[in-house]
Amino acid sequence: MDTQAFKRSLHHSNRYNRRGFESPAKRAQALEKAYQSNLIASIRDNNYLFEHGRLQVKLAEAFGFCWGVERAVAMAYETRRHYPNERIWITNEIIHNPSVNDHLRNMNVKFISAEKGIKDFSAVEKGDVVILPAFGATVQEMKLLHERGCHIIDTTCPWVSKVWHTVEKHKKHEFTSIIHGKVKHEETLATSSFAGTYLVVLDLEEAEYVSNYILGKGDRQDFLKKFSRAFSQGFDPDIDLQRLGVANQTTMLKSETEEIGRLFEKTMLSKYGPSVLNEHFLAFNTICDATEERQDAMFSLVDEPLDLLVVIGGFNSSNTTHLQEIAISRGIRSFHIDTPERIGELENTITHKPLGAELQTEQDFLPSGEVSVGITSGASTPDRIVEDVIQKLITLSEAKTH
Repeated sequence: MDTQAFKRSLHHSNRYNRRGFESPAKRAQALEKAYQSNLIASIRDNNYLFEHGRLQVKLAEAFGFCWGVERAVAMAYETRRHYPNERIWITNEIIHNPSVNDHLRNMNVKFISAEKGIKDFSAVEKGDVVILPAFGATVQEMKLLHERGCHIIDTTCPWVSKVWHTVEKHKKHEFTSIIHGKVKHEETLATSSFAGTYLVVLDLEEAEYVSNYILGKGDRQDFLKKFSRAFSQGFDPDIDLQRLGVANQTTMLKSETEEIGRLFEKTMLSKYGPSVLNEHFLAFNTICDATEERQDAMFSLVDEPLDLLVVIGGFNSSNTTHLQEIAISRGIRSFHIDTPERIGELENTITHKPLGAELQTEQDFLPSGEVSVGITSGASTPDRIVEDVIQKLITLSEAKTH
């Protein structure tokens, strides 16, 4: 499919909207009422520091809602106000935050059901309104909805759209897109749908495996088995790894994406030499500014003297998970929670999700005596949720005084 031609056709349709319905001022006002916090604003004004009795809270200097998330959530809410009586669907979670998605359900926005990763659009009818979430949607989903005569409200983050444009450039110049991402993540699924030939690598370790194969140090059958769910149809590693372009899921760890880019540049340089490198390797910067800012702020936060660190965000949120990885890399006692209710005030417990594991409950969460707690949150977490976590910590600190 000529994805660029399809996008042009879709964008000119009178049933397609990617600007929303309300003024920026009204949009900001609606979000402020729903999600902003006076306490968090005051902590920001106090050099990101809050003290209450024996409790000291240090906030990361960049956390929570980014511009793309704010835009997506606001557009989803105003869509319901603009279409008060129509059936409204959303192809996935608007963002990876349970409270925001529950709010949409309470507004009678229906979520497309999926079983074993396959979405069921059979209930969506002509004239229905369908919201595409901040992560975007696959080109096949957009085509289906367009042909069915739905009104499409596209809240895709512009940074995600930038990555789509990048892989379309790879396709135009007959380069294979190496996509640094999680193969089942909605954003990576969408990005790969706009690519031509592609291969998804999860991390530096997988990238190194691919690099070794390019340099003649791998086994073809082992390669095909290892990446069987991570490449485009008909992928041939002996042909399709000769010309590479690098892109990424925008929420991946910035430093790892950069390292993967350098690895493949070095690999192609080693195999083909400097004189023809540009014929075998393309690189574009597709790292999201907000992701970069939040990761940089987290690196600064973990340099502070902390007794523990709380990372707040959806358990399926990629950018939140990478913030947790940074804490773990520094050996800090850290906890990833999705809602304030995970903290038990009466029992001094926290139910959290360790990296790559199931939920666990830890006793004696907040230690006795003076305690310094670092807090950050993913790009899909409203300030009001962060405030609620701090209020839980205040209650715990007052109850457990020694």
